Amino acid sequence: MSILLIVSGSLMVFKTSLFWLLTARWMSNDATEPSDLYVWNTRFGGGICLLLGLVCLFIAFFIE
Repeated sequence: MSILLIVSGSLMVFKTSLFWLLTARWMSNDATEPSDLYVWNTRFGGGICLLLGLVCLFIAFFIE
């Protein structure tokens, strides 16, 4: 689970356009590029997923 969160969070933070292409391009009217709000929102959510994945990985290896 934590590996999935780390991979998806990294994709959302560092490759926002690719994430948009895979998930939300079909919802856009002109389908040329994501909006600034979408980019900001995706990077913010990706950062949270990445942080949560790292915390879960830390707990799995060092606490138990």
